[in-house]
Amino acid sequence: QRRVHGGKEVVKRAKGLEMNVVAWSRSLTPEIASSLGVTLLNSPLEVAAQSDIVSLHVAANADTKHLANKGFFEAMKPKSLFINTTRGNVVDESALSWALDNKGIRAGLDVFEGEPAAKSGDYQIEIAKHPSVYITHHIGASTDQAQDETAMEAARIINVFASTSVVDNCVNIQKTIPGTCLLTVRHLDKVGVLASVLNELRRANYNVQQMENIVFQGSEAACARIRYLPEAYGSSPREGDVIRNIQGIEFVLSAYVTMEYDLCEPSNKKQRTQ
Repeated sequence: QRRVHGGKEVVKRAKGLEMNVVAWSRSLTPEIASSLGVTLLNSPLEVAAQSDIVSLHVAANADTKHLANKGFFEAMKPKSLFINTTRGNVVDESALSWALDNKGIRAGLDVFEGEPAAKSGDYQIEIAKHPSVYITHHIGASTDQAQDETAMEAARIINVFASTSVVDNCVNIQKTIPGTCLLTVRHLDKVGVLASVLNELRRANYNVQQMENIVFQGSEAACARIRYLPEAYGSSPREGDVIRNIQGIEFVLSAYVTMEYDLCEPSNKKQRTQ
């Protein structure tokens, strides 16, 4: 599984909002910075001094503890934004509190200094009480509400599939089917009708890619829609014969093909009904 780097993902979104991005990292080379479209600076303090919005994305270790300290916040622009979604000990919260009070800085946090290691327990986040701080869960999917919604959505998808055979949110269904023609067959709801239709398509070497059959109220009439890929549309005299053979099947009321030439014949983009 490909590891996602939070800093690079933030760069993508910032560039999408037409922001000018500056960055510093011990592992960021001029070549990588150029490929990302960001300006490489020499230190975290330079980033703090030049940015209207500062977002931290570093590992928590001895070198990064209190990376955002008093000097860092002194370097930041007044009334700028500070975001920390890495680890709590990267920020000196007393220094951040000073910046909130004295420089008008506003902060968005989802990690805090001194968080308990246990999954549950009482924990007072003093800095969260400040009116200029906005806090969220570090892992939003781990909230009770999110877990409940995930379970309900999974159950809904299963129920929909059980009642309709449709899988909602399926990620690997082909969205665009190249080179298809649509065969519409109106027929009586009798045994063997669709089998005979499919047999004619098989004999013509046409590859069926999608199909549905809708039965109307009273269970007497139905309509089948079959998308197929001809072996070589327009090159075989059998095309008209295939449709006529289908029209001649017992209990078939009508049959016709709708074709888009940009799908079935690249030389034309009009539609044709046979």
